[in-house]
Amino acid sequence: MHRFHLPPNDWPSATMTGSEAHHARSVLRLQPGDRVVLFDGRGREATAEIAALEAATVQLRILHEAVTPPLRARITLAQAIPKGKNMDLIVQKAVEIGAAEIFPLLSARTVVQLDPESASHKQAKWQTTALEAAKQCGQNRLPHVHTPRTPDAFFADAPPSAAGYDLRLIGSLQPGALHLKKILADYAQAHDGGRPVNVLMLIGPEGDFTPAEIALARSHGCAPLTLGPIILRVETAAIYCLSILSYELLSER
Repeated sequence: MHRFHLPPNDWPSATMTGSEAHHARSVLRLQPGDRVVLFDGRGREATAEIAALEAATVQLRILHEAVTPPLRARITLAQAIPKGKNMDLIVQKAVEIGAAEIFPLLSARTVVQLDPESASHKQAKWQTTALEAAKQCGQNRLPHVHTPRTPDAFFADAPPSAAGYDLRLIGSLQPGALHLKKILADYAQAHDGGRPVNVLMLIGPEGDFTPAEIALARSHGCAPLTLGPIILRVETAAIYCLSILSYELLSER
């Protein structure tokens, strides 16, 4: 069955609007009686039947619904925007791997330059990419992609949830960066064998973060994480970090 995003505010009325309604009505040409899968982006999923097609809306009848529990760990990706369309790929794969939140960063070495209007347009585009990825991979929890900001602004304007980060990491090419196994072992030793449940992961742009940006991140508690002896492309580094964090934190012991 086709999957559609029905925002939480539209769930009580079971009415699909906007691009989702257009896709169902004009692209897929679904008809009354056809069944679809709905998700609200916050864990709720339902099987529904199309009740009526109107000019700008699709009326639904919810038949059965369930709630997908949150993942064992909440992983936030703060990603310096790379060149070209690689941010689209990073957002897509971050959703598939299970990232809970994505912060695009405008670091000193970021090639892309964005004014406020362009930044807002990019944010909307990446949020759409996240939505499409969630629809395709069966992810019922939709990550929020924030408006691009500098590392200074990210740490200065961090949302309330940032105060709850159990572990903060920054991918690093510098000597002394630790492997995740070592970082998690130290964390477990300091927390009676527990694992972090709210993790921040920073990934730099081409050429890495500047020394000043790395110092800023470290001053806010970010531990340097080595990505191994091979220098990775930006998009590979993001997928690698999210994958190893997912493996270590989301799986059963």
